[in-house]
Amino acid sequence: MSDEVKLVVVSTLDIASLNQGKALLAKGGWKAGPPVEGDATWSQSDVRIWWFHDRLLHQDNLDLRWQDSTGEQVAEVIFPSRHVAASGQPSLTVHPIGVMYHGIDEEVPFGGKPGRAPPPSTRLGPWFRELLAIENESIREKFEISLEVTHHGPWLETPSLFIEIGSTPNEWPHETAAELLADVMWRGLGLDGGAGIGGWDEATNRGEKVVIGLGGGHYAIRLCAVAANSGVWLGHMLANYALVMEKPEGEGWEASGGVLPGGLWRQAIDEAIDSTRRAFPGGEVWAYLDRKSFKGWQRQSIMRYLQESAIPIGRTKDLLGGE
Repeated sequence: MSDEVKLVVVSTLDIASLNQGKALLAKGGWKAGPPVEGDATWSQSDVRIWWFHDRLLHQDNLDLRWQDSTGEQVAEVIFPSRHVAASGQPSLTVHPIGVMYHGIDEEVPFGGKPGRAPPPSTRLGPWFRELLAIENESIREKFEISLEVTHHGPWLETPSLFIEIGSTPNEWPHETAAELLADVMWRGLGLDGGAGIGGWDEATNRGEKVVIGLGGGHYAIRLCAVAANSGVWLGHMLANYALVMEKPEGEGWEASGGVLPGGLWRQAIDEAIDSTRRAFPGGEVWAYLDRKSFKGWQRQSIMRYLQESAIPIGRTKDLLGGE
């Protein structure tokens, strides 16, 4: 059986990604590896860095491409990246990837496989808390720390996350921010000699709660408050825009017992659940709803569908646990 490795994919065309990669290399101990698809690689312990020549959102199957080239099976993929937002708010973010809220025949403008989502990295919640714990005052004053909901590509079979600097060209080259995110990766992947941060062990963690988030905006503000608590494991997160619902016509329709609304919302929820289960074998998937972000009929329909799918719905106090 081939060795399992953790893969950090750096896009050399993305200054935020590039600076994070440089800061990670500057910590030392790396050995140059054989080129993969013509690009430089480095290795240390069970971690690999791939100095990728292109942007990443449409580069599907990077995990399998690495394995085909090296013989090493990829256990997880970390993407240091820039973050783009119309608001221009300086931010440091982490998020899972996937476009499960698109129809399977739709074109996806920002990559991925329509209707599908790779497994989320188990490190999502713990690394978010590492960002919240940054003590550098100038960074804390300048940058907002946030989760982002599941969105964009590429497609992988492997658990993954993006760790990002945003949100405009003014912030992307920020070297101190890049160094701090590189430090999260360094410690988070166990390169400091520690056990790493956010790994999941099926035997040790079996039965622990894993939260999928439903509703709210792109930055999952209410879920951020939940995830800030120690011991919260995070799976996929879907904003309201990813839960497209078509209200049935007819005066007699009731969300509590009538036909369920049409739209892609059930597909998105099913994929979020299934993909999260793949990432957290033995975990117990729960749902957290941003209740106030839904109309009453939407909320009732989602809650009914989750109950039919045997997914418990929890408030903050219900979701605190292990890690």
